[in-house]
Amino acid sequence: MRVKNNSVVSFHYTLSDADGKLLDTSAGNEAFAYLQGAHMIVPGLEQQMEGRAVGDKFKAVVEPAHGYGEFDAALLQRVPIDKFGDQKVHEGMQFQAGGHGVFTVKEVADGKVLLDGNHALAGVTLHFDVEITEVRDATADELSHGHVHGPGGHHH
Repeated sequence: MRVKNNSVVSFHYTLSDADGKLLDTSAGNEAFAYLQGAHMIVPGLEQQMEGRAVGDKFKAVVEPAHGYGEFDAALLQRVPIDKFGDQKVHEGMQFQAGGHGVFTVKEVADGKVLLDGNHALAGVTLHFDVEITEVRDATADELSHGHVHGPGGHHH
């Protein structure tokens, strides 16, 4: 069976940046399972999965526009540290800001905090090594819920 819309696809992957630095891997874990066509993985990888079959091993290069987006300088902002009250603020800290998404503290200096609302991989060309381990038709429940159930998916 080949990967097509409404297929449940399980795969192992290693994700690196353009310099070969390891960013993420499924090694040592269950294969990752997703519903093809449901936008559960970055668009550039989902597109390159189309038509593949169990046992396929391939490299997929995904440009930022089809991955986690381009880096957007407008998502950088400096705010006074007193906005954080008594909370200890340090570089690398992440927090949810209402409906604005996740912000990462990039710098704390001179009574100001530099916040970055970009995804950590924004602007990064993604290099995936993929091995497809299973392809099956999604169940009616999975289709109505828009995600995978069972191993590697939700609702374990």
